[in-house]
Amino acid sequence: MLALMGPGIASADGQLAGQLSDLMGQERQALSATPEARLLAVTAPSEDRLAAMGDLAYTEAFLTQLPTASGGAEWQCLTEALYFEARGESAQGLFAVAEVIMNRVDSGRFPGSVCGVIHQGTGAQYQCQFTYTCDGTPEVVHEQAAWARVGKVARLMLDGADRELTNGATYYHTTAVRPSWARSFPQTAQIGAHLFYRQT
Repeated sequence: MLALMGPGIASADGQLAGQLSDLMGQERQALSATPEARLLAVTAPSEDRLAAMGDLAYTEAFLTQLPTASGGAEWQCLTEALYFEARGESAQGLFAVAEVIMNRVDSGRFPGSVCGVIHQGTGAQYQCQFTYTCDGTPEVVHEQAAWARVGKVARLMLDGADRELTNGATYYHTTAVRPSWARSFPQTAQIGAHLFYRQT
């Protein structure tokens, strides 16, 4: 009868089992050193993450106490948009700009994803929805603290934070410009350096 497992295979299996055991031990050690609130924030289903953070507040103090955020492509796109469009705004201003993007995703008049909304029209210079995507300047993040700050707002908005600041706005612009389309839509809010409008 032919042997199905030789001594070399058994030895390799033993080594793999030992390495796996070591990794599991390291993981247990790391998890035991992680605060429970952080674990809950990272592992809770998205609809529970906001509850894990407590009441949402549009303040710097609230953003500061949140854990560092991360996510997939949609988080990356929203974080990038907030960084390049509004990183100098107050916490409330960041949430307001994020609301517009999320309202567009849900509206049916724009692409149905965050990345689709943000990159709509990108390609022809200054013919896009968000200028930073088509102004010919490379998107380079120089301010890591600002990136981390806006990433927290992006995470909350993607996880279902209430949108109560802009009254359903789907457009905005800074007070430094006066686009012609602004005369066509009712203004719903002014927060910081941005004016917000809702398409009727």
